[in-house]
Amino acid sequence: MIFVGLMLVAAAFRFPLLAERPMHCDEAVNGDKFGLLLERGRYEYSTADYHGPTLYYLTLAAARIQGITRYVDLNEVTLRSVAAILGVLLVGAHFFLIPYFGLYAAALTALLTAVSPAMVYYSRYYIHEMLLVFLTFGTLLLFLKYCERKSALWACAAGVCAGLMYATKETVIIPLSCMVLAAVMLILIEKTTLVAGRKLICGQHLAIALGSAVVVGAALMSAFFTHPQGVIDSVLAYRTYFARGSGINTFHVHPWNYYLSLLLLYHVPGGPFWSEALIAVLALFGIRAAFRKDGVPGANVLVIRFLGIYSLLMIVVYSLIPYKAPWNLLGFLHGMILLGGVGAVSLVRAVQKRSFQVVILAVLCAGLAHLGWEAWESSVPFGSDPRNPWVYAHTGKDVYLMVRDLELLASSYPGGRASLPVSIISRENLWPLPWYLRKFSTVQWWNGVSDTAPMTPVVLISPEMEPALVRKLYDLPPPGQREMYVSLFDRYVELRPQVEMRGYVVRSLWENP
Repeated sequence: MIFVGLMLVAAAFRFPLLAERPMHCDEAVNGDKFGLLLERGRYEYSTADYHGPTLYYLTLAAARIQGITRYVDLNEVTLRSVAAILGVLLVGAHFFLIPYFGLYAAALTALLTAVSPAMVYYSRYYIHEMLLVFLTFGTLLLFLKYCERKSALWACAAGVCAGLMYATKETVIIPLSCMVLAAVMLILIEKTTLVAGRKLICGQHLAIALGSAVVVGAALMSAFFTHPQGVIDSVLAYRTYFARGSGINTFHVHPWNYYLSLLLLYHVPGGPFWSEALIAVLALFGIRAAFRKDGVPGANVLVIRFLGIYSLLMIVVYSLIPYKAPWNLLGFLHGMILLGGVGAVSLVRAVQKRSFQVVILAVLCAGLAHLGWEAWESSVPFGSDPRNPWVYAHTGKDVYLMVRDLELLASSYPGGRASLPVSIISRENLWPLPWYLRKFSTVQWWNGVSDTAPMTPVVLISPEMEPALVRKLYDLPPPGQREMYVSLFDRYVELRPQVEMRGYVVRSLWENP
């Protein structure tokens, strides 16, 4: 019942007002790619940065349950509810840590996961990261169960979960590599021989695990063996990801301490102070307890040490990679949370005086309450506010104004959205605008002003394209054939920070009641 209650707490943070925040461009692209699967019944993996299909197949189930069969009928709640469900299930999955952590530490890790602001924020985000964290945790749990039982069944199950990780996102190589390296380092730290270490998993079981991972990964990447090129492309894609990870051809290069600065203390003038330092401090106590001679009462010390090494490796690797996006820290943040639950219990038990224990518990409760406050504030009131550490190149609420004005024009145009011609001219990445205009079937997208293409009654354009548009409207047409255009928006409008959009509408349509 404890974990059911914790899942309800997680749900209370993850499901309300899911449509409140504008779609991030990555969410919109994922929604568009899912639309292909929804309408065509097939998803072909591409090396062009769209990741694996597991998220989309899960979304297909959610859409089918609601009777949604067309891309235009999708909505933010349908898409984001998939990530929210995964976030709730991740909290519940900590139940399976009880044999290794004890009840209290397992419950505290679940609670920390439920209220962590970053975990909550990205559990309301239609990207692959929460699914990858969930599957990573599943692989860890199944590996621990295999080490306990040494059966082919658990080896196969761990392999299947690893295969699902591979079919989710290319960064799978980081957590899997850190797991293997952590196991090797633990063997060396424990001063066992490499021969003894190899007994951790027998050759036959290793083959079963690897075979299961390959079959599952290949099945999903090849659209269930109907598109073999998808398997090849899933390997070739690493050329792009290795280049990007090293900082080549990307704007997302940040210093080594970028993730830690987001977690430990983040503040922009005019905004709140954000911090998940409580989790980091508790994680340090967890590592300390795991390597003390008296160990962690009620917990498997070797498991805690393994998770400590694994988490430290994840932090180091992600910090050293120049390419950084804030959602990538979820993997090592969850490792810190696992250690934090153990650290909290060990800290309380290390204090002998009852009065000191009460003080520590009070501080922990206050810290958890503050995390919960941050989780709600960052997810809803500050959901798209750049003063929020988890908001990254995010769409602003001006997108609603753009869509509203276009809807008003369409309402007075014969045929409505299905007939209103709209030209959108820009060399910028304008996602998620295609998502918001998915019901406008006559939208034309241009990366420059064409002198020969006919003008449409509505134009959305980037400022740098305006001189060419003015020339087309007023210099090229002969006298008497120039039609007057007026501004669509009554104020400065941004799609996202520093991406301004301007709108123009033919005067006759603008004046039509």
